[in-house]
Amino acid sequence: EVQLQASGGGLVQPGGSLKLSCAASGFGFSDNYMSWVRQAPGKEFEWVSTINRGGDLASYAESVKGRFTISRDNAKNTVYLQMNSLKPEDTAVYYCATASGYWGQGTLVTVSS
Repeated sequence: EVQLQASGGGLVQPGGSLKLSCAASGFGFSDNYMSWVRQAPGKEFEWVSTINRGGDLASYAESVKGRFTISRDNAKNTVYLQMNSLKPEDTAVYYCATASGYWGQGTLVTVSS
């Protein structure tokens, strides 16, 4: 059974930082590109970032480029999202996903003073 469990969300002030983690199991993690996707309240899903199998190539949405960094540890079957300089518009539920279409439970990030 494929499982993706995101964690690390919470309440943070504007300008602050958070690091999300997503623990994966039930599939060949190191064989898959991994992504983060988010959904803000009342809005559609938005792709955030993708990382390749080896972890040496990543792409980002323009809205987070320069502030967010995706990484992975294939030995731990975990993908991360380091989020810096957070803005209120980053408030959303963040999900990790595989390229083959599996999604996990999300983690809520709230950016507010």
